[in-house]
Amino acid sequence: MAAVVALLAGTLGAPAAAIAQGQPVVPIPSDPRTPLIPAFIGAPASAHPVTAPAIPRALHMAANGSSNIHDDAYMSDTYTLAGPSGRDTAVTTTYLVPGTECASVTFDRAGRIVSVCLGLTPSPLTGTTSNVNLLLMDPHSLEIVANYSLPSRAISPNPFRDFSGGGYFYLDDQDRAVVAAANKHIMVIGETATPGFQLISDHDLTVACPAMDKLTSALPDYTGRIWFVSFNGWVGTLDLGSGTIHCMDLAPVEAGHLPTGKTTAEIENSFAIEPGKSGVYIASETAMYRFDALQSGAPAITWQKYYDRVDVNKPGQVDTGSGTTPTLMGSDLVSIADNADPMDIVVYRRSDGTRVCKQPVFNTDAFKLPAGSVVTYASDSENSLIGTDTSMVVENNYGYSGPTSTSGGAVTYPGLERVDMDPGGGCHALWTSMERAPSVVPKLSLASGLLYTYTKPQDAWTPAPNPPVGADPWFFTALDFRTGQTAWSRLAGVGIGYNNNYAPVTIGPDGTAYVGVLGGLVEFADRPVVTAGGGVTGGGGGNAGGGGLPGTSTAFPARSLELARLGGLLRGSAPVAAVLALVTLLFLAAWRGRRSATTN
Repeated sequence: MAAVVALLAGTLGAPAAAIAQGQPVVPIPSDPRTPLIPAFIGAPASAHPVTAPAIPRALHMAANGSSNIHDDAYMSDTYTLAGPSGRDTAVTTTYLVPGTECASVTFDRAGRIVSVCLGLTPSPLTGTTSNVNLLLMDPHSLEIVANYSLPSRAISPNPFRDFSGGGYFYLDDQDRAVVAAANKHIMVIGETATPGFQLISDHDLTVACPAMDKLTSALPDYTGRIWFVSFNGWVGTLDLGSGTIHCMDLAPVEAGHLPTGKTTAEIENSFAIEPGKSGVYIASETAMYRFDALQSGAPAITWQKYYDRVDVNKPGQVDTGSGTTPTLMGSDLVSIADNADPMDIVVYRRSDGTRVCKQPVFNTDAFKLPAGSVVTYASDSENSLIGTDTSMVVENNYGYSGPTSTSGGAVTYPGLERVDMDPGGGCHALWTSMERAPSVVPKLSLASGLLYTYTKPQDAWTPAPNPPVGADPWFFTALDFRTGQTAWSRLAGVGIGYNNNYAPVTIGPDGTAYVGVLGGLVEFADRPVVTAGGGVTGGGGGNAGGGGLPGTSTAFPARSLELARLGGLLRGSAPVAAVLALVTLLFLAAWRGRRSATTN
């Protein structure tokens, strides 16, 4: 792996002009077979609004929909505004080589993108020496307006399943990015008028928590106190005013319940907070918790409930526990997915942890695995539930263990399933979609009733024998929340550069949608419609086309055979170094053949 990273760092230059304001955006390259794949499938969708109570805004976070990867303090993954309708939806991409993914996308009060982008190596387009960068971007052109170098992350054994060091961050009510950094510091970074960024404060958590490992996430409670969690199960608080830090290790609490061979209580996802109240809701690898702060500010367990799990690290999950960030629902519910066989959605009362219902999902014959498999059902999730006060949607990620799982024509198991609460108690499954969404965090627009996901279907378009392997098309896909039926799919691009690798769908303030991918960031926006009177309606603004999509001329035929051969080698369980080699070859090909974005 070190040799591959050294190759990336040594081969690519650092073109300073590439980050200058006004320079053209470099699009993500796409497979030369892209023109054979339909750019759009289905038909534009009419709005069918979903009624749900308003989610209270967290006092110390940016507005709901703009503050963090899961949209609000409830981690609801819902928006009150409408996203793309599928009417002449255009695609714009920005290419942040090598392998730099902007997963958490937030928006400041000016509507600009604020994102922490993580890479395998430093990206020449950010102009820094770090592989973790805070970027300010134009929401339509995707031009980098400003950047700030954050502490670099060490490359873990599987970097594609490591969300620490900035993968989760939040934007506060003053447009400041609050980052749980790779050096175990909480960093507060504000915007300047230039535009640019400046460090406001830097809090070293190792002073009070020397044994703590890498940070996963940080969020503020109703007092402004920052809560943080680490991968190996530490939970803590930071008082920004006094600098006081408290922390506790959950491993002793979970003694006797830890997974086989483990000595730590892993927390590999973010958590939820209750605006205006004191509850903080965290899922470890074995248990669901509510925490509240003591008068001193120290974290204290209010309740703890062990959930069902098999002692198997299913393909598609980071560990053997829940892969979901807890989702708050209505006035007194919190939900997760467990890791049973088959997986269940589990709903608890926030007040006392009483289990309200448990509903198996992806448990039909369509999801049964061959005899002799380590589990019976292809049923797991590594993403937060979509949650209203009465409905949840869970995505099946079984089979996704990294980019090799979807390379060379390979696909993962299908499934998105809606579960509704029963008026008298309990819950039931309402519908199951057989779309294949390997790892995205799906989102629901309450205004339109469309559920947005990011799918990678089997290649049914390129001619056999697909020499030597199938193509890898990725689609931005909209489902009808009422029925689960697919409304439409818009092609994002083809190839590993369009793999979202656990990044979410994000909807911006003007209805434009974004997906972070291994090549950078992809934007989807309905083109404006000029009315008979000359007015303009709809549209998200930017309409530049993505690299290599139908209607553009991006192509890399000289390298297509090399990529295809590597894709064939990578099918199955190839080592991480081989994945990095594929990423390297794709990115080097694109960098050497880069071009300006064109209208798609």
